[in-house]
Amino acid sequence: MNPIQRLVVKVGTSTLTYATGKTNLRRMSQLCAVLADFHNAGLDVVLVTSGAIGVGVGRLGLSEKPQDIPGRQAAACVGQCELMFMYDKFFGEYGQKIGQLLVTKSDFEDPVRCENLTNAFEMLFHFGAIPVVNENDSVATEEIVFGDNDSLSAAVATLIHADALVILSDIDGLFSADPQKDPDAVLIPVVETVTPELEALCGGAGSARGTGGMVTKLHAAKHATAAGVPVIVTNGSHPQDLYRLIDGHHIGTLFKAMQEDV
Repeated sequence: MNPIQRLVVKVGTSTLTYATGKTNLRRMSQLCAVLADFHNAGLDVVLVTSGAIGVGVGRLGLSEKPQDIPGRQAAACVGQCELMFMYDKFFGEYGQKIGQLLVTKSDFEDPVRCENLTNAFEMLFHFGAIPVVNENDSVATEEIVFGDNDSLSAAVATLIHADALVILSDIDGLFSADPQKDPDAVLIPVVETVTPELEALCGGAGSARGTGGMVTKLHAAKHATAAGVPVIVTNGSHPQDLYRLIDGHHIGTLFKAMQEDV
C-alpha cells in the first residue's frame, strides 16, 4: 500500500460504547488523540462516526434501542448533540478544530449537492479542521433500517480521493468463518477481490448496539477498492494500532485497491 496522506477512519457504535450503552470515554479519547496526532503530522484526516442512536439511548436513559423509526430518529437527535459535544471536547484538548457534516445518500447522488459537499471537505482541510461525518439520521431513515455507516465511509473516501479507508470494528478483521462460533477460524490478512464467496461468509449485525456487520464492511470495501481506495478492517479496541498502519505495517484485513500497484 502506498504512503497515506489523506485518511478516512470510520468508527462504529460497538467501538464507541460499552455493553451498557454508555459511551466508552477512554476509547473515544484515545481515538481522538491518535487522529489529532496524525493531523499534527500533516495528514488530512476525516472521521466518519456512528453512535448517535446508541449514545442517545444512553443519554435518554432508555433500556434498549427503540424499535420504531421515529423513536430511533429521536434518539439520534439527542445522541448527535452529545456525540459532537464529546468530540469537540476531546479534539479540543489536543488543539484541533472539528467541523460537523451530516449527510444523506442523496447528497452523493445529486451532482450539485455532491460538488458542494466536495468543496466543504476541501475548505475544511484548507482551514485546518477535521471533518466529523455522520448520516443525518433524523431525516434519512435508510441507514437506520438497512445498514451502518460503512457504506457512507466508502462514499466519503471515494469522494475526497483518500489514500486509505480504515473501518474500526469489534473484531480483528475478516475471518475464514465466524470466530465466535468456529474455533478454527483464521484471520484473512489480504483480500485481492471481494468475491460472492466472501460475501456468503458474512451476514447479520455485528452487535446489539450497532446496525452493521461484516457484510456491510465487505460492501464498503467493494465500493472503495473499485474506486482505487484500499480498505483496512481492523479492531477498534486499541486506536494506537493506527500508528502501525501509518508507519507501513500490516494490521487487520487489507482489501487491495483495484488500481493499486502491487
